[in-house]
Amino acid sequence: MKIAVDAMGGDKAPFEPVKGAVKSLSDISDLHIVLVGKKELIEGELAKYSFDRDRIEIVDTREVIHMDDEPVSAVKNKKDSSMNKTLELVKEGYADASVSAGNTGALITASQLKLKRIKGVLRPAIAATFPRRTGGHMVVLDVGATADCKAEFLNQFAIMGSIYMQILFGIENPKVGLLNIGAEEGKGNELTRDAYTLLKQNPKINFSGNIECTDFLNGDLDVIVTDGYTGNMVLKTSEGIVKFIAGIVKEEVKRSFIAKIGAFLLVPLLKKLKMQLDSSEYGGAMFLGLNGLSIKAHGNSDYTGIKNAVKVAAKFAEMKFVEELRKVIDRDKDDRMAEEEE
Repeated sequence: MKIAVDAMGGDKAPFEPVKGAVKSLSDISDLHIVLVGKKELIEGELAKYSFDRDRIEIVDTREVIHMDDEPVSAVKNKKDSSMNKTLELVKEGYADASVSAGNTGALITASQLKLKRIKGVLRPAIAATFPRRTGGHMVVLDVGATADCKAEFLNQFAIMGSIYMQILFGIENPKVGLLNIGAEEGKGNELTRDAYTLLKQNPKINFSGNIECTDFLNGDLDVIVTDGYTGNMVLKTSEGIVKFIAGIVKEEVKRSFIAKIGAFLLVPLLKKLKMQLDSSEYGGAMFLGLNGLSIKAHGNSDYTGIKNAVKVAAKFAEMKFVEELRKVIDRDKDDRMAEEEE
């Protein structure tokens, strides 16, 4: 199992990507890491740790796509960047999957340019994992790859999201919901109304109807589909709320001695809550619909986020996710063609 890691990607590169890669070796016995980036910086970080040197190699690149770079021009002009090379290793078959915490827009662009869409995939989607209050996890897609969607795209996102949950969490027949402004059928704009009809008629998924933003973390759905614009807003709003609540708690604890005592008693609960809401625990987001595995770790990831992203990448590679998704998309494409002929 060979995973390529963008050692120069993210706010804390190369420190955290290198540390996360090293730490992942102890969790997966047959794992081999390819660290991509400036060789001298990577070697300097590796010198801090003890590990089997035969399990990590370095691919030297001299350019870096920074977090504030314009995505398209950065990908096209910085051809020797660590991000580009990481994905090229997957394209060439040298690596089984790639992991990067770098510029999200650039990674979307580079992933599509290098890996290309699976034949039959209408549009790619980014799948992000969320906790559920009732326990377990769910996946929301798209959260940023395809901002302008058609109903057909959302219908296919539901199929890809269902395969995702089956492989990552072993959930058979995942329950699918459509993010909307109301739970009743007929709610929403033209996109969601048309998508509802397609999802309801789709025999390949277990569609449960509409779900509102106020309820999506509290229900029992496994897959929630939406357009990339709305999904990205939901993702960033969720992250913002977590920071807002944490900030309030911190300020109140400073103001009151009684609050400090209460916070001390709540430490176990607060740690559990932080773990549930921390995106690093779920290994980042995955680009679905491409001819290769590209995992996006959070830009602010510490080594835990990188380590978990590597573990998710390795699991999807081991389960041959792309091959399985390709089979499902081929069957779906054949079915659609048959329906059109009728």
